[in-house]
Amino acid sequence: MSTIQRPSYPRGPRAPFKKEAEHNINEKIRHAEIRLVGENITPGIFTIKQALDKAIELGLDLVEISPNAVPPVCKLVDYNKFLYEKKRKEKEIKAHAKKVEVKEIRFTPNTDEHDVEFKAKHAEAFLKDGNKVRTFVMFKGRSIVFKERGELLLLQFADRLKDSAIVEQLPALEGKKMFMTLAPKSKKK
Repeated sequence: MSTIQRPSYPRGPRAPFKKEAEHNINEKIRHAEIRLVGENITPGIFTIKQALDKAIELGLDLVEISPNAVPPVCKLVDYNKFLYEKKRKEKEIKAHAKKVEVKEIRFTPNTDEHDVEFKAKHAEAFLKDGNKVRTFVMFKGRSIVFKERGELLLLQFADRLKDSAIVEQLPALEGKKMFMTLAPKSKKK
């Protein structure tokens, strides 16, 4: 009877995963001269050695903020605090960003005038909330021969909503559905 050798893996705590810094910091900055900014210092152009000495003196990190500038801009700051502030700002911007939803409204080629009027009121409410409206005509069975009727229905629907919406995508046939997308008009300030 033979035994199968299994590969051995190291036991115990794993080696810590070091994430690569997204900015050049301290000795990783490879420029002769830099523009130095930060709190408690006078902004100006310094050699990299002078800037690193200043960072050690203040107990802070030298972080390359704008590498493409001439000379590159570096800031004296605690790097972990800098990353925390950056993440917090990004999170705040994301929280205040409006999420645009796409609401759908469905028709058939034989949709009655009253039903179109009823759905137009719903579409206006969606557009006022800042959402996009995607309307489509569903063709079932042999109703595909009435493509012109479906396109006309969508164009009339867009004409009804011309005060509160702009046509983002004109009616286009995809399979057995004809789509049209409406977006809310931008509010002028």
